Amino acid sequence: MQIIKDQKIVDDRWTRVLPDEETDPEDVELKPGPLLVSLAVWKARRDELVERDDDAGVLLRADELLDELLDDLEHLALIALDFPYFRDGRSYSKARLLRERHEFDGEIRAVGDVHHDQLTFMHRCGFDAYEPAEFFDLQDALDAFDKYSVKYQPDVHEKNPLFRRAKR
Repeated sequence: MQIIKDQKIVDDRWTRVLPDEETDPEDVELKPGPLLVSLAVWKARRDELVERDDDAGVLLRADELLDELLDDLEHLALIALDFPYFRDGRSYSKARLLRERHEFDGEIRAVGDVHHDQLTFMHRCGFDAYEPAEFFDLQDALDAFDKYSVKYQPDVHEKNPLFRRAKR
């Protein structure tokens, strides 16, 4: 599968371990290589995942609390934040908190119902990787980053609003 990362189309290197709610997290197989696991698997197998030589990441659903990961940020290379439908903005707030308040410098990936017209706003909140919804062409989605050349409000990349940056 291909994704957008750092405004380039790249192959996704992560293997997903996202069992359904009926599967016991203790029973899932942890294959070699970088693993993206559910919060339930992370909580049940944290020590095992931390001790591995490979990177670990957690997919946090929109209804799951960021607080459950805060003590483990140093062990995570990726946090994927879910957008169950495009109007759900909870993951925007989580990304911004991760970057600004908790100084997370790993990958923050938007997954789920991600539309190309959201990518610029997601980037401004701290996302650096995106899995646009299946029906979107990745190149069309990538072009969305060039849609706006001037941003009025501050964001995680530019701390000053436009009126503070303007030369008079």
